[in-house]
Amino acid sequence: MRQESFEAALPVGEDPHRYARLLARVHDAAVAGETPPAPPRPVIGASWSRMLSRGVDPERGGTARPLRADQLAERRRASPLAEVLPLLRGRLGDVAEQTANIMVITDADGHVLWRDGSSAVRRNADALGFVEGMSWGEDAVGTNAIGTALVTGLPVQVYSAEHYVRSHHAWTCASAPMRDPRTGRLLGAVDLSGPAATVSPTTLALVQTVAQLAESQLHTSHLAALEALRGSAVPILARVSGPAVVTDPHGWVAASSGTAPVGHVALPAECGAGRAWLPSLGDCAVEPVPGGWLVRLLDEDPDAALDERTRVRLDLRSSQARVEVSSASGDWSHPLSPRHAELLFLLAVHPGGRTAAQLAADVFGDERRTVTVRAEMSRLRRNLGGLLSRRPYRFGDTVEVAVLRPDDPAALLPHSTARAVRG
Repeated sequence: MRQESFEAALPVGEDPHRYARLLARVHDAAVAGETPPAPPRPVIGASWSRMLSRGVDPERGGTARPLRADQLAERRRASPLAEVLPLLRGRLGDVAEQTANIMVITDADGHVLWRDGSSAVRRNADALGFVEGMSWGEDAVGTNAIGTALVTGLPVQVYSAEHYVRSHHAWTCASAPMRDPRTGRLLGAVDLSGPAATVSPTTLALVQTVAQLAESQLHTSHLAALEALRGSAVPILARVSGPAVVTDPHGWVAASSGTAPVGHVALPAECGAGRAWLPSLGDCAVEPVPGGWLVRLLDEDPDAALDERTRVRLDLRSSQARVEVSSASGDWSHPLSPRHAELLFLLAVHPGGRTAAQLAADVFGDERRTVTVRAEMSRLRRNLGGLLSRRPYRFGDTVEVAVLRPDDPAALLPHSTARAVRG
């Protein structure tokens, strides 16, 4: 799904110094609980509300300790972003050097994994604690492009006093999140940060484009690995009687036999050999094969395991939303993209169901955008099988749904701008 982008932090034609002074007055009023002279941008106002509700100190920020050297080395080794590090450095490293910025790459928790760019700016960042191994999440340092992008799942630019902590007001930053194309899981963020005087409306677009290029490279690598698996999957399927598929460890199908073509199978979060109910296939036997799993269909009806004991929990307590299923055939969970989390939440709070037009109005404020809604619901149904029904879209009649919400109401689907969610 293509990422949506918020506007650049500095309005077109606005004088940066005058605007920074206005932001400082807006910030002072907001943290004092007074009416500001102008409203902050919605993404900034929402983040400030989170900071105020969590008691983050606007003078010192939160409390966070940097990773130990061995912990940092392990996170770097385990991060899929290590594969695209040359691309990120090649596209943004020189830009950072030439524009008196630094390029920063973090993991999904906001910990800085790599940092490159202007040596002078790096020294200034050192004084701020903006160093490798330190967390730059919202809870640690307040509103900032990295932490806020990781919370919302959207590209964000933050300028001067839009930062919640005053010691960051001399900075500007633009950050875009990056997701694993195999799982949709948030991997981290890439960021350009520098003195406030370097603010530019083009920086956010550049960072977002490079993040998308990195995701594309990861996707290409995934396709190559899937093609390699396909070579060994075909002879495996030739020896199997009955319908079966061979998937990679993430459920992407390399080859199938005796069943309708399917691109992805939602495997249990902790997949292991044995019997399992999979929403898109039904009752299955799962066996390990080199590079993935052999999934043999025992019951071709994907609705067969849905009975009165089927429970669904929509877990929205963190930035990585999940759907968790418990049924007579076992337990299963699946990570959700921001849009799919939004749609399932709306179906959960409207148990009678929603038409495509109603969902379009809920999400986009425009009931005419039914084509987009139907496409997203089709993707959801491919993964969730009999959990969802159509005409209208709703959870199945035999499914009991519970929504797990974050303690902080402002943290519920923070990426969402839909009035049906925010209201």
